[in-house]
Amino acid sequence: MIYKNPIVKGFYPDPSVCFANGKYYMVCSSYQYFPALPLLESEDLINWSQIGYVLTRSSQVDLDKIVSSGGIFAPTIRYNNGRFYVAATDGTSRRNFYVWTDDINGEWSDPIFVEQGGVDPSLYFEKTRCYLMTNGEDAAGVGGVVQCEIDIATGKRLSESKCIWQGSGGRFLESPRLFKIGKWYYLMAAEGGTEYGHMITCARSRSLWGRYSRNPNNPVLSNRNKAPYIIQGIGHGDLIPDQAGNWYILSLGFRQMQLWMPFHNLGGEVFLTPVKFGEDGWFTAGIDGTTEENFEIEGDFTQRPLRRYTFANSKWNVDWSFMRNPDMSRYELSDDKAVLKGSDVTLEEADSPTFIALRQREFNLTMSADVKFSGTGESGFTVYMCENEHYDIFIRKSLEGEGYEAVLKLNIGGIKHIQKVISMKTDKAKLIVKADNFSYSFAFRNEDEGASNSLGYGYAKYLTSEVSGGSTGVMLGLYAIGSCTAEFTNFELEYR
Repeated sequence: MIYKNPIVKGFYPDPSVCFANGKYYMVCSSYQYFPALPLLESEDLINWSQIGYVLTRSSQVDLDKIVSSGGIFAPTIRYNNGRFYVAATDGTSRRNFYVWTDDINGEWSDPIFVEQGGVDPSLYFEKTRCYLMTNGEDAAGVGGVVQCEIDIATGKRLSESKCIWQGSGGRFLESPRLFKIGKWYYLMAAEGGTEYGHMITCARSRSLWGRYSRNPNNPVLSNRNKAPYIIQGIGHGDLIPDQAGNWYILSLGFRQMQLWMPFHNLGGEVFLTPVKFGEDGWFTAGIDGTTEENFEIEGDFTQRPLRRYTFANSKWNVDWSFMRNPDMSRYELSDDKAVLKGSDVTLEEADSPTFIALRQREFNLTMSADVKFSGTGESGFTVYMCENEHYDIFIRKSLEGEGYEAVLKLNIGGIKHIQKVISMKTDKAKLIVKADNFSYSFAFRNEDEGASNSLGYGYAKYLTSEVSGGSTGVMLGLYAIGSCTAEFTNFELEYR
């Protein structure tokens, strides 16, 4: 059977995976969005369904006023002795922590912090002991992959932190993961930065504490020299076997907007790459160490992408995300409508505006909803990358007299430009956003009008990591600002 990458589309970066009770479970980074750390489930490593989040309570995560791409990132999920553990970095305080649960569909514990620096924590269990790795510095000030033994019940360090590997020479050594396969300990990591030079490297040792010898074929997986090619940024991966004993790497990667345009706006996505172990014990991945769009593997499966989202077929507490610490009194959410009450917080602030969004999963889409507006301020759709870069189509009361207005505002690099304003006679309109690989176009339609009124467009390349920086992807949001109330109905998001 042939599967197509990415296997999880849209902003789901830094995947980590484990196997338990006949199913695979994956977590990904979420940065400033709440709830934090998406949790996904699969039976075949190909088709994934999000089942919730790991951090769902204010006692677990504080995202107050953090900037975009701050917050919670680089999680690792592991299963040991009937219990699930997720370790991650709090990017605001730069502290590493882990949480646990005995019920993957239930609540997770409050964080247990570990006094080891660096970022990208990973847990490794062996018999009754637990070890934690990060990229950082050890007690002697040596930088690299740093490991210590911890008391898993309390997070207390039981050994000094020791640097066990310094990578293969690439910059930004990160995402260490340890595996015991046969007689070897395999240490896998990412190097090169989470951009076009991203790569996965590995080393091995007979001893948990090293000395680790690097794979002579490093990097074992990278698309850094595969150009021109849509799939880039492959790195930050996890290694896992399927139930038939075949091995795979799940990794972060991204898709360029177009073959000759080195821009990406969907964020880090999840790619699956087959792995082969040789007679010498080293493994190779993909086609000559690269991730392809299509791979043929054993198994009987059918990929089932969801092409259409509505309020009824999506789940507010699973598919949708808030910004930072939401004030839930400003939201009324049901299967047929969303009522948003605005506040003084705008989309340009590192705060929590009235905002709820879906991840953009494909380049080509149409999104629409009927919006009924009352009060003062603005409410509508935002195509949101970060505080400085987002495109907003909204309804507001007329600034020049009676009636209402439909407005398109483009925010790029801190420049806030009103692109077009069209008067409306009523307080209700259907807002429409269409997108392709190159641009987002915006329009609206009044109830009594058959034709749509165009408000203009904005280039997609300005809502990309190459322009905005950071590690997130575009979110397709509903929002309200000011002393207003907006009722959204007949919401549809369809990918083409």
